[in-house]
Amino acid sequence: MPTALIRTRRLPALLVVAAGAMSLLAACSGGSSESPTPVADVSQPTVIEPAKGAPPAPAAPPRWPLTGVAATDMPVRPSLAVKIENSGEARPQTGLDEADNVWEEVVEGGISRFVAVYHSKVPAEVGPIRSVRPMDPAIVAPMHGLIAFSGGQPGFVNELKAAGIQTISQDAGAAGFYRKKGVAPAPHNVYGTPETFWSQADAEHSATPPTQFVFAKKAESASAVVSGSPAGTVSVKLSGYAKPTWSWDAPSSTYLRSEGTTPAVVRTGARMAATNIVTLSVQLVNSGTFDPAGNPVPETVLEGTGDGTLSSGGKSVPVRWAKGSVGEVLTLATADGAPATLAPGVTWIELVPVGSGSVTMG
Repeated sequence: MPTALIRTRRLPALLVVAAGAMSLLAACSGGSSESPTPVADVSQPTVIEPAKGAPPAPAAPPRWPLTGVAATDMPVRPSLAVKIENSGEARPQTGLDEADNVWEEVVEGGISRFVAVYHSKVPAEVGPIRSVRPMDPAIVAPMHGLIAFSGGQPGFVNELKAAGIQTISQDAGAAGFYRKKGVAPAPHNVYGTPETFWSQADAEHSATPPTQFVFAKKAESASAVVSGSPAGTVSVKLSGYAKPTWSWDAPSSTYLRSEGTTPAVVRTGARMAATNIVTLSVQLVNSGTFDPAGNPVPETVLEGTGDGTLSSGGKSVPVRWAKGSVGEVLTLATADGAPATLAPGVTWIELVPVGSGSVTMG
């Protein structure tokens, strides 16, 4: 074997021997003056940092309290109820298509009148605006907001104030009312600007209204959709004069309103529509007062309990309504006693007189 190859193979072994000798020599001489290189203490358990948890789920968007619809931005403002006329001379109205809730009530002569409640939308104009009635406190008080109107017997106005509602009255000189030319003769031509009405809210009536109905998160989870019977039409008889009909329109997922057989539209031409139709069987009594023409003024009794219906998604389910006092929120329950849930969207409430009124599903 060549000498060069032998030397190459022996070199690693010689280095190992030399290193061992040097270590032994250092130990015998007491060690070096330099600090030894620290060695990890393997007798102690290794501490492992805990893994970071999953990021928190994003917060659910807020929902408008009067519609249950998710909101990307929710300005703080109170509810605004406006008394809107519904006689033949008043049609077509302005701004009804932008209300969150609309309550329809029977007044003298068998005509109906609306309490349109605004919160999520701010229409440029509403009208025609008319006078208040004795059942209005029970409708508006649970929202702790404002009511705008033109006219009303002093007793009716005082009852609104006693119920904790801020009144925005044309008769009292409140700003925002005007007579609109070219629409109809007086008294059917009083209109108003909601933004101006809202600007007059005092400190006690500036908060967001509490929720008035229980809304499902999705339309398909609403009580009527889940357990109701088909209801392509909801025909309501409030009186011999007021006979609104609601027809389910699948493309828009809403019920479309007609006055009898005539499609109901607002002044822009838009059809009046609602996601939910609630009918409440109520007692209609004589309030003991009379209008300027000498007609007795009826009053809807909106306290106690009664039967009703809830229609959403082209289906209807029977409900039971309850309201303990003027200021309490009205509740709806299904046959098993569970809260009735509405589909997110606009709701119209029909106050149907027991005996003289009726509701027919088709």
